[in-house]
Amino acid sequence: MSRRVARGAALLLACAALGGCARHGAAPAAGGRGNVLLRGLDLEPDSLDPQKARSVEAQRVLRDICEGLTTLDRHGRPAPGIATGWTVSSDGRTYTFSLRHNARWSTGAPVLAKDFVAGLRRLVDPRTASDYAAVVSVIRHAPGIIAGRRPVADLGVLAPTPYTVVVELRTPAHYLPALLAHPATCPVDPALLARYGASYAHAGHMPSDGAFVLTRWVHGSYIELTRNPDYWRNDATHLAGVRYIIATDENAELEMYRAGELDIMDVVPRTEIGWIRAHLGDQLHIEPELGTYFYGFNLRRAPFKGEPGLRRALALAIDRTRLTRFVLRAGELPAYSWVPPGTDGYTPQTPAWRALDRAERIGAARRLYAAAGYSPSHPLHFTLEYNTGEVNEDVALAVASMWRRTLGIHVSLQAEDFSSLMQDISSGEATMFRSSWIGDYNDPYTFAQYFKSDFGINLPRYHNATYDSLVDRAEATLDPTRRIALLEQAEKLMLRDQPIIPLYFYVSKHLVKPRVTGWYDNVMDVTYSRELGLRALPR
Repeated sequence: MSRRVARGAALLLACAALGGCARHGAAPAAGGRGNVLLRGLDLEPDSLDPQKARSVEAQRVLRDICEGLTTLDRHGRPAPGIATGWTVSSDGRTYTFSLRHNARWSTGAPVLAKDFVAGLRRLVDPRTASDYAAVVSVIRHAPGIIAGRRPVADLGVLAPTPYTVVVELRTPAHYLPALLAHPATCPVDPALLARYGASYAHAGHMPSDGAFVLTRWVHGSYIELTRNPDYWRNDATHLAGVRYIIATDENAELEMYRAGELDIMDVVPRTEIGWIRAHLGDQLHIEPELGTYFYGFNLRRAPFKGEPGLRRALALAIDRTRLTRFVLRAGELPAYSWVPPGTDGYTPQTPAWRALDRAERIGAARRLYAAAGYSPSHPLHFTLEYNTGEVNEDVALAVASMWRRTLGIHVSLQAEDFSSLMQDISSGEATMFRSSWIGDYNDPYTFAQYFKSDFGINLPRYHNATYDSLVDRAEATLDPTRRIALLEQAEKLMLRDQPIIPLYFYVSKHLVKPRVTGWYDNVMDVTYSRELGLRALPR
């Protein structure tokens, strides 16, 4: 069975679970679902455990289930969540959050400060093995705990009263309120966690302090959430529930949308973008997003270990303008920097070779390729691994063609499911791999931190002591101008070392039915289902 057919089969399973799917021209099959929002989901979440989940898809669902001390407003900026507000000490290192007395778990129990302490301790606990643990490394003693050198109880998160959370930082971090809106920092119910252990995040076990509760997960088909009547602002929730339909084939997802079986498409197929603009233009939402699509090098083994010139040759040979204009075609921007444009207060850094024209870049690439010991008679051979998906496959085919034409490189393309790809990257088996990074909050530090040598999701395993020092110094300074200058210097250094090849910057692409009320876009691509409603379908 081909990959394309296999993805279609997964959709047929989802359709069967929903009671059948209509095809083009068929009447909408929305009857009987009531006030339930149907949202497409590009990939199956890797987990719905807030401290263990790492994929964008998982976090999209989790934002409907759990609420942190803070949340994001319609513009993607931090706003009060379970906390009514916060104060900051004069040195910028202590944040005090006051909790709502009416915040409740879906069990009816109050959401208390100890629950946030438990969640953050669990995040950094080495036994949790969370890839996101280092995201909160700015909290006092977090790095030592993550490394196993300190007890979890030493974490600088305190509960002096049942409704007060104090977060003590190693260095100032004005981005902390935005960071604490991330699902990884959500609270946990310690009693239920102790009872269920590894199955805590399963439907029927995991409580919710958000607008919806996880009630069912049919793997490969759909995830069902129902309204949480104990949510502190339940009276503002418009929906009875949300059903996330896992639809990894973009064209089949479009069919479902046209047939009325989806209210929101998570991904819009590029091959149909012209038709969509012409026929569904008023339903199409395309907005800049803080995300970078890239190819990563395995820096721990040949042929790319210790070969920055060779790595740069491959970066120079790619025509990003052609890639975005003729392959992607939905407004994506060519990426020459790591940090996307639109990041608050920051000027993305680009390599000097960006000023060269196409012919000059190819000439420079060929000289670096030859200097690394390769030639048409002795070409470079390697395998590029990427997770299955039409965009990833088309980009890989286009880039491999550019490398073959300009340098004579022989690239084997290997598509696999996401979990297999991550396993190959983690084990060091992948020579080159496709990945992406979506900012966890709108601040350049969320991108700078990725390449720190102690960051768990630093997939290329980039390690440069000077880079680490620059980022650490930026983290420690109270001077915002100096902080940005240090982060810019760090980005420039990293790009010179070329541990990755940035290819393009994301745009969020959604189709939203006219019957959906309250939709909004922002650079974080976060639209909470609790903010949305559904107009009644005509009978």
